[in-house]
Amino acid sequence: MALNVEIWKREIVNGLFADNSFAANSVDDSAYVNAKTVHVPNAGAPSGVVKNRAELPASISTRTDYDLTYDIAEFTTNPIRISNADKVELSYDKRNSILAMDRAELIEKVHEALIRDWATGITNKVVTTGDSVAPTVASATGNRKAFTKADVLSAAYLFDKQNIPSDGRFILCDSAMYYELLASLTESESNAFLASADAQKGILGKLYGFTFYNRSSALRCTAAGALAAADSTTATDGAGCLAWQRDCVSRALGEVKMFDQSGDPTYYGDIFSFLVRAGGKYRRYDKKGVAIIYQGTPA
Repeated sequence: MALNVEIWKREIVNGLFADNSFAANSVDDSAYVNAKTVHVPNAGAPSGVVKNRAELPASISTRTDYDLTYDIAEFTTNPIRISNADKVELSYDKRNSILAMDRAELIEKVHEALIRDWATGITNKVVTTGDSVAPTVASATGNRKAFTKADVLSAAYLFDKQNIPSDGRFILCDSAMYYELLASLTESESNAFLASADAQKGILGKLYGFTFYNRSSALRCTAAGALAAADSTTATDGAGCLAWQRDCVSRALGEVKMFDQSGDPTYYGDIFSFLVRAGGKYRRYDKKGVAIIYQGTPA
């Protein structure tokens, strides 16, 4: 009987992970990542100004400042075993593949949590107003309103009313909402948007003062625009974008630490795991400069 020849390439195709370059556009608190809690002092309201003051002496007041805080979380991977057979019998380097994928998965989960940390408690909302489209988040039913250039303009106006600096404004959206936005642009607007892209930095384009980032998923929101639970399966949920100004959000990202037990005599192989400390939050007690853009529901 003839023998079949099996040919194995010496590489292995690893998993794919989202682009997390958006996170660099925030205030870096990483110097405090080894603390339990990060404090961000916020100044209270100014004392006030009077034109042509008639009453003297003027009344004296005190300023109440605010202590905004956020906690640092610890993210860890599940320990994984690499057997002796996997190291000596396979044609590809399983050890390097495992370590690379586990580290990438850890970074992925940290940035997913960071997006939620920035959005948690935010009361500034913009609801989408476009044509009726199919929902894009898992378990959602019915239709939603598409994300359009008019909604970006509404977010820009919201930030303008809050006196947020025009420099350093960003929007993070999922892939579906990004393509909805592109579909709402005229040909000349689309050309200008795409011409401002910088693939090396993960920037997709610029519109109405916002620089756009995209990843496979961004936010999951309730029908009222609140942040939905990470594991929500509610049928009325919809997708959401996050808009922010660079100085209005914080990130604290620590170094990834690897723990290893080589040649474990009870497992007959090597054991590995990873750990990283991370956290973040909006920086202003009044929550200005951060907004959720969520999918509206057609009537």
